[in-house]
Amino acid sequence: MYSFLGGALLGCAAALLFAPEKGSDLRSRIKEMLKKKGIDFSDDEVEQLVKQISAQIEE
Repeated sequence: MYSFLGGALLGCAAALLFAPEKGSDLRSRIKEMLKKKGIDFSDDEVEQLVKQISAQIEE
């Protein structure tokens, strides 16, 4: 179950990263989406998450 949820989150984040949008707007959308799911991230944590996802996509 956790693998499915993790994959779904990664897929959503990847789709958001490829959407033509300003980086700051994208980070705000990611943070808002996570808050709706009950996950509270700081701006720094969202930045780290975006970098981590970007690195995995580039591999």
